[in-house]
Amino acid sequence: MFEFKLPDLGEGIAEGEILKWHVTDGGSVDEDAPLVDVETDKAAVTIPSPKGGTIKALKGAVGDIVNVGDVVVVIDDGSGEAAAVEEAVAATTFAEPDKPGPVEVPETVAPAAMPGVRRPVPAAPATRRLARKLKLDINLVTPSGPGGRVIPEDVHRFAEQGATAAPGADEHVPAKQVQDETAFAEFAAHASATIPFLELEPLPDFSSDGPVEVEKLRSIRRKVARKMVTSMTLAPHVAHMDEADVTDLDAFRRQEKERRGGGTGGNLTLLSFVMKAVTAGLRETPAFNASLDPFREEIIYKKYYNIGFAADTGRGLVVPVVNETDRKSIVQIADDVYDLATRARDGKLGAEFMRGGTFTITNIGPLGGTALMPTINYPEVAILAMGKVQEKPVVRDGEIVIRKMLPLTLAFDHRIADGADAARFVAELVRQLSDPNLLLLET
Repeated sequence: MFEFKLPDLGEGIAEGEILKWHVTDGGSVDEDAPLVDVETDKAAVTIPSPKGGTIKALKGAVGDIVNVGDVVVVIDDGSGEAAAVEEAVAATTFAEPDKPGPVEVPETVAPAAMPGVRRPVPAAPATRRLARKLKLDINLVTPSGPGGRVIPEDVHRFAEQGATAAPGADEHVPAKQVQDETAFAEFAAHASATIPFLELEPLPDFSSDGPVEVEKLRSIRRKVARKMVTSMTLAPHVAHMDEADVTDLDAFRRQEKERRGGGTGGNLTLLSFVMKAVTAGLRETPAFNASLDPFREEIIYKKYYNIGFAADTGRGLVVPVVNETDRKSIVQIADDVYDLATRARDGKLGAEFMRGGTFTITNIGPLGGTALMPTINYPEVAILAMGKVQEKPVVRDGEIVIRKMLPLTLAFDHRIADGADAARFVAELVRQLSDPNLLLLET
């Protein structure tokens, strides 16, 4: 009998949400059979059972958040006494990326503490529960973990030194209240120390004004929230807008899609043509295929072209990446987009399919939106939004004609590029999308 711990899923992932159990208490499981589905802030993954045997205990319910290293299930494999085992399960949807070299981070000056205010220390929820159980004030514990975090060993060491109980430890305080207040204090302290003039206050009690429904911000939705705040905080966004006449391109696309049927290239969408045009534009304007390192004050120009596209799923926004779009034909790109979009909808999109993007495209056209101001997919420096193709009256050779027009919005990081760069980039997109022959020369 042994205790199976949540394995390291790579990419610096520290926790995951239980989506589905493939086993039940008292049931049996075969070695390598599906055990549990876990969703991280990267993707969902099915973890197989490292051993066969009888399920003695499930250590979490659907919706629970479990940390890497936490026991998730106890399996009786006939080996006798239970032993904590952390199997090195190599989930097929995750791969450990190359470790980056050391980066020199400038020292930050901590703001002076306010009189009578003790700043909360960072610590995992389990560590805080341990401190409360021992009736210790965790803010008095000297941290030794990474990033100044208090770890369980610090709490035990503090207790052995004969530390006094936390003020009011004997008073009953609801656990949820303690957790909420601590979480907010940590977040507010960090945000205020990072962003000048930012003061955060707890939200009012909305339930006092009427009925509410509360849902935890979990997994992908939480990752999106954090990434969007990071992008809007670090990158000064500027937008450039234009329209492309895609009348001829759309006619060509429909003709080819019908001709190819369900075979190769039968999934031709406007997005695949736009991806190819964007790739050509990135070669001419490398600033939009780059990233800025704020610590080293360097711009990294990428000599490869991996275009991501925003995919709306039932559990949140994900960005699959089509690799090497400069080396692929429009038909190959279309097939890749179809495959990745299907994986995303089915919840089978692994982290390896969302890694390495250099530029992102978001398409709200199918949902009916006319235009969109997109948020850069940091650490990329630009994103293109496609609106809904609409028939509009336009002037051609002095005459008013009806043409299919595609709205385009390029949002870019003004630290790296200027308005003139954006204007040239979008103008080239408009030119290529208006003439299918130009795009065919790129294949």
